[in-house]
Amino acid sequence: MIKLKNKQYFSLINYLTATCLFFLFFSCNNKHNTIDNTLVFRYNEHKNIGSLDPAFAKDNADIWAVNQLFNGLVQMDSNLNVKPSIAKNWSISKDALTYSFTLRDNVYFHKHKLFGKDSTRTVKALDFEYSFNRLIDKEIASSGRWVLNKVEHFYAENDSTFNIKLKQPFPAFLGLLTMKYCSVVPKEIVEHYGTEFRANPIGTGPFKFKRWEENIKLVFRKNNNYFEKDSNGNSLPYLEAIAITFLPDKQSEFLQFIQGNLDFLNSLDASYQDDILTSKGELRSKYKSAVNMIRGPYLNTEYLGFYMDSEIPEIQSEYIRKAVNYGFDRKKMMTYLRNGIGIPANGGFIPKGLPGYNAEIGYSFNPEKAKTLINLFKKETGNNTPEITITTTSNYLNFCEYIQRELQKIGLIVNIDVIPASTLKSAKANGKLDFFRASWVADYPDAQNYLSLYYSKNFAPNGPNYTHFKNENFNTWYSQSFTETNNKAREILYTKLDSLIMQEAPIVPLYYDEVVRFTRQDVRNLGINPINMLDLKQVSKANIH
Repeated sequence: MIKLKNKQYFSLINYLTATCLFFLFFSCNNKHNTIDNTLVFRYNEHKNIGSLDPAFAKDNADIWAVNQLFNGLVQMDSNLNVKPSIAKNWSISKDALTYSFTLRDNVYFHKHKLFGKDSTRTVKALDFEYSFNRLIDKEIASSGRWVLNKVEHFYAENDSTFNIKLKQPFPAFLGLLTMKYCSVVPKEIVEHYGTEFRANPIGTGPFKFKRWEENIKLVFRKNNNYFEKDSNGNSLPYLEAIAITFLPDKQSEFLQFIQGNLDFLNSLDASYQDDILTSKGELRSKYKSAVNMIRGPYLNTEYLGFYMDSEIPEIQSEYIRKAVNYGFDRKKMMTYLRNGIGIPANGGFIPKGLPGYNAEIGYSFNPEKAKTLINLFKKETGNNTPEITITTTSNYLNFCEYIQRELQKIGLIVNIDVIPASTLKSAKANGKLDFFRASWVADYPDAQNYLSLYYSKNFAPNGPNYTHFKNENFNTWYSQSFTETNNKAREILYTKLDSLIMQEAPIVPLYYDEVVRFTRQDVRNLGINPINMLDLKQVSKANIH
């Protein structure tokens, strides 16, 4: 008999309630068309979902759901290539400032009575004009407003042509347009619902909204009018429905997955990682008959950051910053603390999987060199007991304790301060932490996004430069990267910029994360990608029982 903690017990009660609602809903609405469970994809979202309006698709939970309901001009494939979506093709002017998109004529919004006689209509260029205007409307306060910061203006030339003019060349712009913020929405529906469009979404995606019992269950149904087809000309999607539950407890989520009540489990949690994986990051034999594991690079760099404007001598010292980088074994850390999931960060800040990444420009474990640097600091300052404090959250305490033990072996006293995630986020942005744990997940798949954290005009709190790193050469080269249109030359420039950061060591890269997905054996074509996007339009489930 399994004993459950109160939190787990109530999580399971919520799950059972959600399951009953789900089957009751489908049995009441589909008396002559009962949905086969092999056509329903079930997953859990422990962080909940805040909005189904793409203008507010900021967090992964929201982005995943919105991705099933909406489309934009372009989309990104699993190799980070920009591909057509509602725009069937596009052209870019010679000065790299004007983008002209030609729209498909067979993309329909999900059915709604407000569309009138046909209950739907095709997407026009004016719909994109309206959708983009929503992003920059200060009254709407979209979290995606920044995506259009480099745009001078945009307009519908006619029903099928949408034009965007930039203020300056920006090679990564097409990648930005793949973000869910840039999805098309219908004016008449949005203006009817107002702020309640968040819970009454109408898009063009492979699935359409059906029902949302907040904190319990969210249901999408197949969009039979979807415009995309597979490589054999078959209509997408294959699934009939998506069912999302909201169990807040990750161990309960894991139990539901193992019992076959969920089809998909994303990422690892300390509560079950040793149960499902070996120390080498392989699936344990007891699960191999029922579970598949897929893993690959994730555009997420986990790191420690030094606040370069700190008045503490140890933080100001390049000797200490480099000693920390040399002073612990990243590979050993990943083996023991992450079951081998993740890539030891011996390169720079740009993660593996992006052009510009170079595995040779960072630091490897070298305790003797670290000790030498500590001794140079002692000799130069007369301080024989150098000391630093790492501020972190409880989720990363084990990493910081490992680093603490290793650095104390080389003569550096390390304290750890554990604070809530919200407090750390605020203090980091306002320059109140001298040495802190952080991570950066790509907003868009271009190394420029990572390098923006070291551009001096982006000093926090007005930008993402939390370390207050400043280097004039860096600023010059970073600005140059915006006008460099040759991909290979831009990649070389990115590596040069990353190398410059590592020479001054305002950060300690820990590891480049990996996407880890577990599915039931009957799930087909889920795939994996470096931005960890959940795309279900080509997923199917096979009856293997």
